[in-house]
Amino acid sequence: MARNKFDVDENLESPFNIKHFRRAMIYIRRKKKPMIIAFLLSALSAAISLSAPLIMQHVVDVTIPAKAKGALVGWSALMLLTIVVSVVLATIRSRIMTKVGQDIIFDIRTDLFKHLQELPFKYYDDRPQGKILIRVVNYVNAVSDVLSNGIINFILEIVNLIFIAAFMFAVDVRLSFVTLAGLPVFLGIMLLIKNKQRRAWQAVSNKSSNLNAYLQESISGIGVTQMFSREQRNEGIFTRLAGNFRTEWMKALRYNSLIPFTVDNLATTVMTLIYLVGLLTLSPQDVTFGVILAMSSYAARFWQPILNLSNLYNSFINAVAYLERIFETLDEPVTVSDVPGAKALPPVRGQVTFDDVTFAYDPGLNILENISFDVKAGESVALVGRPVPVKPPSSI
Repeated sequence: MARNKFDVDENLESPFNIKHFRRAMIYIRRKKKPMIIAFLLSALSAAISLSAPLIMQHVVDVTIPAKAKGALVGWSALMLLTIVVSVVLATIRSRIMTKVGQDIIFDIRTDLFKHLQELPFKYYDDRPQGKILIRVVNYVNAVSDVLSNGIINFILEIVNLIFIAAFMFAVDVRLSFVTLAGLPVFLGIMLLIKNKQRRAWQAVSNKSSNLNAYLQESISGIGVTQMFSREQRNEGIFTRLAGNFRTEWMKALRYNSLIPFTVDNLATTVMTLIYLVGLLTLSPQDVTFGVILAMSSYAARFWQPILNLSNLYNSFINAVAYLERIFETLDEPVTVSDVPGAKALPPVRGQVTFDDVTFAYDPGLNILENISFDVKAGESVALVGRPVPVKPPSSI
């Protein structure tokens, strides 16, 4: 990490290390039960919503040609029911995962804060305060979302793809292969931009860290700034840091916007091919118009999980880098701590007398030697610094 420099980027380019993710699983295991419930609700909601195209296919191919008005009302009510049930289950799942995410944030921040309370002064002297703060705030926010929603969403999107593919092949095998034809194109584009996209968002994180570090130091040190009339100079530094953040943000946004643009165009192309192949190539006896409508609906649904998985990939990579920074802080050694079995001092009442006190941080380098003094209630004693051995002056 940068030492006493707000304009030096943190190193977030470390390779993917699964041990950091495994270490973070302790926070997930604490919330295992609500996460399992949320996953089951999500899977049930997805399965129910996928029945809507089948209902539409039956209505177009059977109910409407038969002019069965009562059956049409019944199927319409059933489709409305599937939508309502799917929305209700998704809402319950969202509330559960919101609570789980906030609980994970609370646990990680509590562990970080407790450890920061025990670290020596040198840790804070060697680091910009803003870069410590961003680990407790920004990095924990990003990590908690991945640890809670990210894992469930990743599994759920895989399950969605399997469900959608199963429904598609159950409806029509040939048109299913037409839907899958755009997948190699998407994978090729992802291979070209994925590393650039990941590095772009890491650069955004670095510039945000630098900006927060300087902002915190500027606010806490405003008295010194005004004393030495540095307002304009500091404003110039802040403008430069804010400009760097804006530049990196816009660069990352361009890469991020390219993915939904690609997915939307591929989905539109695939749905067009489904209509062309279904209406012009295949015979009406093999493929009805209801089948084509159902397949176009499944094709539109098929690409959404792929888009979500590509975004989750970046989130996981960045989260592991953030976890490394968080665990780096938690692994900082506590150099001054109570000895085993130390007894807590009782509340001070009246006067405390110290007789013949000797105190040292390191053996042989005493700060106090055979000192006696009294401390009254409300008074405090501060021991600052440590003695440095001084060589005796050489003889002339």
